[in-house]
Amino acid sequence: MKIVVCVKQVPASSEVQIDPVTGVLIRDGSNTKMNPYDLYALETAFKIKEQRKAHLTSITMGPQAATAVLNESLWMGCDEAVLLSDRKFAGADVVATSYTLSQGIKAIGDFDLIICGKQTTDGDTAQVGPEIAEALNIPHIAYVERIVEIKDKSIVVSVSMDKTNEIWEINYPCLITVEKGIFTPRLPSYKRSLKFLDYQPRVITFADMEDQNESHYGLKGSPTQVERMFPPEKNTDKELWIDSEEELAVKMANKMNQLKLL
Repeated sequence: MKIVVCVKQVPASSEVQIDPVTGVLIRDGSNTKMNPYDLYALETAFKIKEQRKAHLTSITMGPQAATAVLNESLWMGCDEAVLLSDRKFAGADVVATSYTLSQGIKAIGDFDLIICGKQTTDGDTAQVGPEIAEALNIPHIAYVERIVEIKDKSIVVSVSMDKTNEIWEINYPCLITVEKGIFTPRLPSYKRSLKFLDYQPRVITFADMEDQNESHYGLKGSPTQVERMFPPEKNTDKELWIDSEEELAVKMANKMNQLKLL
């Protein structure tokens, strides 16, 4: 069984820097971490490997600094890692990012299962996983909260819906996105870090892609454009009200109307 886990390097705090010219986040590897939801995706893959013989590959798209999250995935339990890195991939929105990842997965070779965290903490769209599946023309299930059964040709999962939980069976090859709490992520292993001390992740560039149309990647392949991006202004102003419950309720309603929150 071959499993691919998508991971991403995200800002570790709200202290982010934005390029004033391009308007995109500066991702230089400092003050970054692995997307927390991806830790659950990795642990899901490890649990499956404990039940079935499986080969685990982690994949990410980004600059060379993004190898930090790939190394972490190896220290946790992955067998190999792949970095998609090329200036032609820069500036990608959700659509272009998903397509690039799908092409990178194609370049890796055959797979049975792709696992993603349900979303990232820097984008919060929860769209990349399903869009990867659509680009690869494979079935997918989002918001998986439990692995029910792993079969030879399919996987059975419990899915968290708005008001119900549903059991679904999906055939390989397929993609799932998992909820936080599906498993408790393990810590990286010191022994595995020594084992992969000299390991260099495979780097896939635009030249390695099956689709050589540049208009499908990066800024050129992004149908959505951000007009302006800027760090939020910090404001520590506060108001303290001391009054009866009735008066406080009126003041709160008036304040929310004033701020156009109602």
